[in-house]
Amino acid sequence: MNKINGKMTIFEIVNQYPQTLDVFVNNGFAQFEDEKKLNSAGKILKLESALKSKKYDLETYIKMLEDKIEEAETNVDVTLKDTRKENADINITGLLPCPVRVPLMEKFDDFLENYQKKFNLKVDYKLEAASLGADFLKNILTVDSADKLPDVFISAGFEAFFGKDSVEKFKNNDVFKDLTDFELNEDFKGLDIVDKQGHYSVISVVPAVFMVNLQELGDLPVPQSWEDIFDEKYRQKVALPVGDFDLFNGILLNIYKDYGKEGVEKLGKSLMKSMHPSQMVKNAGKKIEEKPVITIMPYFFTKMVRDSQTMKVVWPSDGAIISPIFMLTKRDKEKELKPIADYLGSPEVGEILSHRGLFPSLNNKVDNNLPENAPFKWLGWDYIYNNDIDALIKEVNTIFEESASEVTV
Repeated sequence: MNKINGKMTIFEIVNQYPQTLDVFVNNGFAQFEDEKKLNSAGKILKLESALKSKKYDLETYIKMLEDKIEEAETNVDVTLKDTRKENADINITGLLPCPVRVPLMEKFDDFLENYQKKFNLKVDYKLEAASLGADFLKNILTVDSADKLPDVFISAGFEAFFGKDSVEKFKNNDVFKDLTDFELNEDFKGLDIVDKQGHYSVISVVPAVFMVNLQELGDLPVPQSWEDIFDEKYRQKVALPVGDFDLFNGILLNIYKDYGKEGVEKLGKSLMKSMHPSQMVKNAGKKIEEKPVITIMPYFFTKMVRDSQTMKVVWPSDGAIISPIFMLTKRDKEKELKPIADYLGSPEVGEILSHRGLFPSLNNKVDNNLPENAPFKWLGWDYIYNNDIDALIKEVNTIFEESASEVTV
C-alpha cells in the first residue's frame, strides 16, 4: 500500500515521515532544509505541483520517498532482529547503493535465514548505505591481520580495494578468492572485467552518462564522447559528481589512463558546479544564473528526468565510465562462502541491481535493458595491477582540483 501520493503537501509528507526530508533537500528542494520555509510554503505546496514545476517524474520521485521510508523501517527491523551476532561463524560487511539497499536486504535476509538453518552456521552482517563513504570502508579494511577482515566484503568504488597498506597486502598473500562462476553477460564481453588473477569479484557496475540541458545548450553541439567534454567550448559548463566519491574517482582514473594529466586538467577546467548526483537535476526547468549545460551523473539518476524535450540523456559513444561493485571473499572459508557468493552474483540479486538501480549486472541471465550501442569504459585489470591505484587516486584528485581552481576563483 502506497504511503505517499501527489495530493499530499511537502509539509504533510515530512511531518508524517521525517526521514524523507533528506530526499527533498538532496533532490531539488533544498529550501525546505529551512524549517520556516517548510512550515510556510511547505504547507501549501502539493507534491505533484512541486514536481511538475521542475519537470520531475511523479512516480519515480514517490518511489524515492517510499524507499527512504522503507529503509528507515528496515533499519528498525534489523535492530529488532539483532542481526549483529557475537561469535559468528561468518561476517559480511559492506556498502550498498542507496536505490537498491532496501530491496536487496529484504531478499538477503530471506536467503541468510535459510542458509543458517541449512549449514548450521551463524552469520553476522552489516550492509550500510553507500552514502557513508570512503571512511567507513577504510575503517573496516585497514587492519593488521586477515582474521580481522570481514569474510565477505562488498562495495562500489576503488577507494578501499587497492590500498598498499590494507587490502593489497592481503591480496598478495592470497587471502581472497573470486568464488563467483556465472557466465558473463553479453553486455560486458571483451571488456576484461573479470579478474584473471582470481582475487576480486565484480557483480555489477555503476555507469556514468551525460545529461544535456537543451535549453542552455544554445548553438553548442551535443557532446557525444568524453573527449568532447574537454573542448574549450564547454569550459565551466559541466557539472560533475564530485561528492560521489566512488564514481568520481572512477571517472578521473579512466580519464587519466586514456588522456593523461592533460585530460584531467581539461576536465577540471570544464567544471561548473560540484554537486552530489542527487542534487544535479534539482535545477531542471528553473531559470537561474549559472546552470550547467552538461551534467555527468550515474545512469540511475536519469530516471528522475521527465521532460525529454529540454533534457537529453547521452550515453557516451566511447563508453560510459563504470565504477564496479566489487566483492571480496576469503579463500580459507571457500566451502562456507561459496553459496553466499553464488547468491550475491545470482540473477535474483542482479535483477534488483539492474532493474531497480540501473546498475547493470554481470550475470548473463539478467537482461540489463540497456540502450542500443551502450559501450562501457573500464580501467582494465592489467592497468589496476600495474599501478598503485590508491596513490593514483590522490594524484588525479590533486591535478583536477588545481585545474578547477584556476577557472573558479
